[in-house]
Amino acid sequence: MTRVFNFSAGPAVLPEAVLSQARDEMLDWHGAGMSVMEMSHRSKEFVSIAEAAEADLRALLSIPDEYKVLFLQGGATSQFSMVPQNLLGGRSSADYVCTGEWSLKAIAEAQKFCTVNVAASSEDKGFSYVPGRDSWRLGQSAGYVHITSNETIGGIEYHWVPDVGEVPLVADMSSHLLSRPVDVARYGIIYAGAQKNIGPAGLTIVIIREDLVGHAPKGTAAMADYRIHADSGSMYNTPPTYAIYVAGLVFQWLKGRGGLEAMEKSNIAKAQLLYDYLDSTDFYESPVAVRDRSRMNVPFRIKGGELDAAFLAKTKQRGLVQLKGHRSVGGMRASIYNAMPIEGVQALVECMREFELDHG
Repeated sequence: MTRVFNFSAGPAVLPEAVLSQARDEMLDWHGAGMSVMEMSHRSKEFVSIAEAAEADLRALLSIPDEYKVLFLQGGATSQFSMVPQNLLGGRSSADYVCTGEWSLKAIAEAQKFCTVNVAASSEDKGFSYVPGRDSWRLGQSAGYVHITSNETIGGIEYHWVPDVGEVPLVADMSSHLLSRPVDVARYGIIYAGAQKNIGPAGLTIVIIREDLVGHAPKGTAAMADYRIHADSGSMYNTPPTYAIYVAGLVFQWLKGRGGLEAMEKSNIAKAQLLYDYLDSTDFYESPVAVRDRSRMNVPFRIKGGELDAAFLAKTKQRGLVQLKGHRSVGGMRASIYNAMPIEGVQALVECMREFELDHG
């Protein structure tokens, strides 16, 4: 069997050890005589899987006791509407910092529920940087402040935590949660779709401070109320059971590799390898401000753009796949999540170097 180096932005590469264990347990999980996919979500077998997954996630992120961990469905996109419905608390406005396509989508959805104050934006330079905190113009009565702390499409990442005072800070961390340690206590809510560093598509993780639960207005749909999900242990309805199981295997894999501190070192090394090459050549270019470059999603271009198709054909021949940039920005994008080995980045850089020699 030949495995490619998969640079997809999501659904993304999973650790081979996790895939192998899931394969081995597919027909019979720990002597249960059935697959996890066939289990009742209320059975003692699955409850033990969900409890272990939550405990391991709490350990990895050092999540304080006063935070709830929810395993939900709907993707991170569902949180674009759940956040304002639950956090406004009678206020009529919320602050958003706009740094790319996912920020724009979050803003558009929030505008259905409140007035959105765009406190800062990097649209003036094509979403190529994170606005400095001193440029933010926060509202006086906002219910919360929302950031997208890693923009998967544009390849920008917050390498700092903004101070927003007593107002809850909400972060969409879909494409970099678990890639490095996080001071959870600095945030009111952290949410993430699983299909980057966590597990397969279908699972959404929400980490929410307890005092922010229970404020959805009367008439809010049950599935949009954090209190209902928290009170039912994420089992108000049938949760994405198999995705939770695989995510739990990923959490165990991360713990076995030394936790998030060790993973951060690995991710820094991989990103530095690729960025160092991009900075050494005039043939390729990186559109993102150096201080705000994402370690997870690395967009790059070949100057002129005429050679993109030829480049992608060459990389595919080498077993380097899913490198085409998002349709909204073009070019190329290498997503180098936790499960991407450094050998994959080395192979990409070598292929890029060869292509430059042939066409530069």
